[in-house]
Amino acid sequence: MNFASHTAFSIRNARVVTADQVLTGGIAVSHGHIDDVNSGAATLTGTDWHGDYLLPGLVELHTDNLEKHLMPRPKVSWPVLPAIIAHDAQIACSGITTVLDAIAIGDIDPDSVRTQMMQACVQGLAGARQAGVLRTDHFLHLRLELAEARLLELFTPFLNDERLRLVSLMDHTPGQRQWTDLEHYRVYVTGKRGWTHQKVDQMLEVLSDRQQQYAEQNRAQIVKLCRTQAHGIPLATHDDTTHNHVLEGVRDGVTISEFPTTLAAAQFAHQHGLSIVMGAPNRVRGGSHSGNVSASELARHDLLDIFSSDYVPTSLLHAAFLLQEDGYSLPKAVSTVSLQPARQIGLQDRGQIAHGLRADFIRVRIIEGIPVVMGVWKQGLQIA
Repeated sequence: MNFASHTAFSIRNARVVTADQVLTGGIAVSHGHIDDVNSGAATLTGTDWHGDYLLPGLVELHTDNLEKHLMPRPKVSWPVLPAIIAHDAQIACSGITTVLDAIAIGDIDPDSVRTQMMQACVQGLAGARQAGVLRTDHFLHLRLELAEARLLELFTPFLNDERLRLVSLMDHTPGQRQWTDLEHYRVYVTGKRGWTHQKVDQMLEVLSDRQQQYAEQNRAQIVKLCRTQAHGIPLATHDDTTHNHVLEGVRDGVTISEFPTTLAAAQFAHQHGLSIVMGAPNRVRGGSHSGNVSASELARHDLLDIFSSDYVPTSLLHAAFLLQEDGYSLPKAVSTVSLQPARQIGLQDRGQIAHGLRADFIRVRIIEGIPVVMGVWKQGLQIA
C-alpha cells in the first residue's frame, strides 16, 4: 500500500532512541533509508516532533493475532482476505513494521480448526502480498506440534518458501512442558474449551499415546530438514521447563528459547547461548496467565532478550517501556522489540535507528504513562 511517495524528508526535535543512547535531535530520510542521525535541537530542519520519541519499527517474531480475525467468535469463520487486511492494519497501528505470522501446524485438540486454517492463511498472505495490500512486511513462523501424526506431510511443502524465517518445536501434550501439572491443564481445558471431565480423561490417554508414537521421531526429522536447507532455517524451542529441555534444544542447534516456564530453564538456556523470548502480555499484566515465571522476573535477572506480542499486538511497545522498571535502559529495552528479533532471523537491514538502514521507524508519545503510537513509517513511507 502506498500511503506516501519516496521523497526525502527530515525530522527534528525528537527523542531519538538508537541502539545505545537516547538523543535529542532528528533524522534525515532519503530513498527509503536513513541518511543521517543528528543530535541537537537546531541541527536539522524538517517536521518538528515536539519531543516525541522516534523509535525503530518494531519486529515481531511470534503473533497469533491472525487467528482472532479468522475466527472472531467460536465457530465463526471470517473470509480470509478481509481477516488478513484487518490483522495487518492492527499490526501496523501497533508500531510493528516487520512481523512473523505464527501459524500452527498440527494441534493436540482434535476439534481445532488450526490445521484446516493453515493452508488458507499461508495462501491468503501470499495473495495479499502479491496484490500489494499489506502495510507491514510479513514473514512466516511455523509452529510445529510434534505429536501431530501428519506433521512431516504438512510441513515439508513450506521448506523452500522464501517467507519462512523461523520454525518452533512445540509439545503441548498434557504432562509435558507447559502442562507438567495435569490439574492445571484440566482447569484450562474445562474452562476455555468447555470439555467435560470425562472428555479430559479420555483425551489424556489419547494424547499421551500420540506423543509417545510421534513426537521424538518427528522432532528428529524436522531438525534434519531445517539443518539441510541452504539458507538455514532458525529453530526455536517452546515452553522449556527443565534443564533437559534446554539440552535437547542445544543438541538440535536451536538458537531461541520461546517462553521458558521456569527461572531455572531460562538461566540454563542463557548459559548455553540461547536467546530468550517472553510474551509482552506477561509483562503488561504483571505475570503469566498460565502460572509460569514472569517476564519481569527474568528481566530482573537480565535473562530477557526478546519480547513477542503473542496475542496482543499493542503489548509489544508497552512491555518494552515497562522494562525500564526492571532495570533496563530505554535503548536496551527497545532492542528487545527491534534489533534483537531482527538479528535472530537474519535481517541485517532494519531494527535500529542508524545511518544506511531502512527507514522503518515510529513516533511514540507518552500519555498517562503509556507509550502510544502516533505514526508509523516503513522504508520512509507512512503506513499508519
